[in-house]
Amino acid sequence: MIRKLKQLYIKLKNSNFYRKMDERPFFTELILIIMAFIYLFGLLTNTSQLIITNGAMIKPLIIYYGEWWRFITPIFIHLGFLHILMNGISLYYVGIQIEKIFGHIRFLTIFMLSGIMGNIISFAFSSGLSAGASTAIFGLFGVFLMLGENFRDNFAVRQMSQSFLLLIIVNIVFDLLSSGIDIAGHLGGLIGGFFIPYFIGIPNYKMNKSKKILSFVVLMIIVIFCLKTGYMSNN
Repeated sequence: MIRKLKQLYIKLKNSNFYRKMDERPFFTELILIIMAFIYLFGLLTNTSQLIITNGAMIKPLIIYYGEWWRFITPIFIHLGFLHILMNGISLYYVGIQIEKIFGHIRFLTIFMLSGIMGNIISFAFSSGLSAGASTAIFGLFGVFLMLGENFRDNFAVRQMSQSFLLLIIVNIVFDLLSSGIDIAGHLGGLIGGFFIPYFIGIPNYKMNKSKKILSFVVLMIIVIFCLKTGYMSNN
């Protein structure tokens, strides 16, 4: 039985369908579909405000009512058409590249953990309502900085990393000059995206063990500090 299953797996892995699916950035596409579905469902059912109220990052509801899911759900909720349009374009452009480099599961892990990291830091240092995939998207930006740091001898990777560094600086300046933007969430996602790939690994690349451990410890310290700061800020 095990032998037959193994043969079936090998046959499936060598099939054209498997190769096409493996090359397709289906998690990037799936996330975009979920974001669009939630936004359109809210419009068509006139429940947009209800979705935002029940899923956005609202600090007091986490502190007083224990609504911990608000560290996750804001990633998929958007506050308007322009908001989802800009995030959708950014996610597609960056997501297909990261998913191709890291593979499907690692990409999804980076995206979700970066988004959660951004929301945890937003919880610590922001007070208003916030939502959107930009925390996770900044995490994807951070991945390119991490690649630039690890492959600084590779000219193409270094150039790509420098381009994204410029894009990050432009976005942060824009955040500082605009009102109503959760810059803490963006910086939190960026931090997460830089450190997370160190301990989940890069395909076909042996990561330095000390870097893996150090990155995990640094992230845990930041998470604990920010959760403690967020809860203490309302005392």
